[in-house]
Amino acid sequence: MSPKHVIFKKLSRDKSVGVYMAKRDFVDHCDSIDPVDGVVLIDPVQVKGKKVFVMLSCTFRYGRDDMDVMGVAFRRDIFLTTRQVYPELQDKERSIHTKMQEKLLRKLGDNAIPFFFEFPDNLPCSVCLQPAPSDVGKVSSTASSSLSTSIHVSSVRLAIRKIQYAPEDSKTIPSSEITCEFLMSDKPLHMQVSLEKETHYHGEPIKVSVYINNSSSRSLKDITVQVTNVVLYSNDKYVRAVALEETSDTVPPGTTLKNVYTLIPLLAANKERRGIALDGKLKHEDTCLASSSIVKEEVLKEVQGMLVSYKVVVRLNASGEVAVEVPFRLMHPKPEPG
Repeated sequence: MSPKHVIFKKLSRDKSVGVYMAKRDFVDHCDSIDPVDGVVLIDPVQVKGKKVFVMLSCTFRYGRDDMDVMGVAFRRDIFLTTRQVYPELQDKERSIHTKMQEKLLRKLGDNAIPFFFEFPDNLPCSVCLQPAPSDVGKVSSTASSSLSTSIHVSSVRLAIRKIQYAPEDSKTIPSSEITCEFLMSDKPLHMQVSLEKETHYHGEPIKVSVYINNSSSRSLKDITVQVTNVVLYSNDKYVRAVALEETSDTVPPGTTLKNVYTLIPLLAANKERRGIALDGKLKHEDTCLASSSIVKEEVLKEVQGMLVSYKVVVRLNASGEVAVEVPFRLMHPKPEPG
């Protein structure tokens, strides 16, 4: 039995134009990005010789939809490209089509026209920020992609997502350490923090190994372990804690502590917190904490919409704060082929 293929379609109100696509998620493999392809269906009677265009756009929105008033738009187009599909600029029979486009063209008939786009390397993945409970149904900030088909005043818009999956995990064990010397103390404090691996999947426990050698004369207390979500956009950034464990563990002078703390960063535990970065979602779909952004070294980060990263932070009170940070990736596993 052949597998069932889902086709996403959206028609304009007057049915003069519509767009058909085999998928709405497009994967950034770092070395390449899935092309955006589909089919536009037009009604020649209503088009009446007018031109029809397909537009791929990536928009960074930093305000709610209902804030676009008096000609002031709280959004910025990061990328915008347009193709004319009707009247056709090339022979449809001679162009190269994907298998799904070929099936749609046979099914929809002569009024169906294929289109094809490629994402540039520097576009961000789809990310949104969680609104406050009072902002029901609104998104305070988002970086997302969409596909639009227009014929003068008649148009249709279909939201799509650019996503990334976790790469094969390297053998490197993420770790960081710090050595602090205090006044009136002959010997230092040494703290080391390490993780099991660099890449963790959403919903997977993160085991944080903490080793403290307190050779100083100060007593250490109130050890705090947290996972923080760092969002970078334009030339600004902010940090939100998405998992936290506050302990009463103490390390008296001249002693050591070796312990493993387990944290699970989940959206379910952060539903009421405004500003948490989330994976971009399509209408009526659930989502999760935003995945880490993987960006090529040669790509300028300043042109991105929003970049997301994670780090484990271990803090302790030594009559002053001492902290160690260990960065890691939080992502979805790559699906099995097929």
